[in-house]
Amino acid sequence: MSDMRTPLARVRGLGSAREGTGHFWHQRLTAIANIPLILFFVGFLIAINGAAYAQVHAALANPLVALALLLARGLRTILTGVNAWDPAVFGGVVVLLAAVALCASYLPARRAARLEPTAALRRSE
Repeated sequence: MSDMRTPLARVRGLGSAREGTGHFWHQRLTAIANIPLILFFVGFLIAINGAAYAQVHAALANPLVALALLLARGLRTILTGVNAWDPAVFGGVVVLLAAVALCASYLPARRAARLEPTAALRRSE
C-alpha cells in the first residue's frame, strides 16, 4: 500500500464512476444544446409535412437549415454511452413520436368537432 492519501483524498473530484466531473458537464452541455435543435427539427418536420419535393429541396438548401442539421449530426458524435438501438432510447423515441402524432391529430380534430356543420358549409362557398 504505497498510497498514503486518505480515502477522501483518493476519490475527491472523481465521483462514483471515477471519471471526474468532465463527463457530468459534457452530458449537461449536450442536453442544453439538444433542446433548441430538437425544437427546430420538430418544427421543421411540421412545416414540410405534405410539401412537394421542390419545396422540401428548397427548404433543405437554406444555409441556416443545413447548419442546424449539421450541428445535430455533430452532437450525435459526442453523445457518450447512447446507442440508437438501445431499448430505452428506442422506446423513448417511439413514445415521443407517438405523443407528437397524437397532438398533431387530436388538436385539429377537436377544433373541427366544435364547428357547426351547416355553418362550415355556408362559409366554404
